[in-house]
Amino acid sequence: MGEDEVLTTALAVACAAVLGLAVALARTRRRWRAAVGERGWLLERERENATEAAIAAERDRIARELHDIVSHNVSLMVVQASAAREVLGTMPDEAATALRAVEDAGRGALTELRHLLGLLAPAPDGTDGDPGPGARAVGAPLAPQPGLDRLGPLVDRISFAGLPVEVHVSGEPCPLPQGVDVTAYRIIQEALTNALRHGDGGTARVTVRYAGHALRVEILSTGPSVLTGTATPAGGGSPPPAARPHGEGTGRGLLGLRERVAVHGGELDARRRLGGGFRVRARIPLDRP
Repeated sequence: MGEDEVLTTALAVACAAVLGLAVALARTRRRWRAAVGERGWLLERERENATEAAIAAERDRIARELHDIVSHNVSLMVVQASAAREVLGTMPDEAATALRAVEDAGRGALTELRHLLGLLAPAPDGTDGDPGPGARAVGAPLAPQPGLDRLGPLVDRISFAGLPVEVHVSGEPCPLPQGVDVTAYRIIQEALTNALRHGDGGTARVTVRYAGHALRVEILSTGPSVLTGTATPAGGGSPPPAARPHGEGTGRGLLGLRERVAVHGGELDARRRLGGGFRVRARIPLDRP
């Protein structure tokens, strides 16, 4: 074989090798593009799923907040308006006091709703805009969500509405994470509101216990007995007049409380007491990472 033939053969082999490499590279590039496209589609799908989950969680949170605000304040307004109607003709001063309580509860509900709506749709400067006459000034800071430091005013409102409340705090009080603080307050608020609505002639006892690594909250209320349908006074004697009928509600309040507590790794138990009334117990860990 001559030198020219060897060179020709070598050149042909080199060209074939280059062509093979080019084909392999083209195939690899197509596979890479297909993999990148599929990965991008998966990432986009995961992003959409995460967005949908976040929207659903936010809707649930807003629903819980709205329920807590509206249910509590409207319940107070209904009870006070009913009391005012009953004594309007015979005790006008007491009726006027009850109507002022209705007004205060309504203003409180509007204020809390403005704060919530301001957080959902803040103005460009980060504040919720002026909602109308009598509202707070534009630029005033939004009030934080209520915690156990506002337990006193809550108990005062409930007691004034007609449900005597006794509060006991045990253990060494300590600063609480904001979420735990708000959750504990909402548990007590919901339990006392339900007791006010459904436990005619009853009382309530709130116990807050700082137990080292956990916060324990218990609300015990008296009311109509599961067995007899009437509530017996603590000191004996005749039972109070028959309770006025109330709606049973949708159960959203207790469901929302369980979700709140579960977020912090805690447990909530709510059930009727055989002798009458209701019991709500919650344990919320304080050392959860």
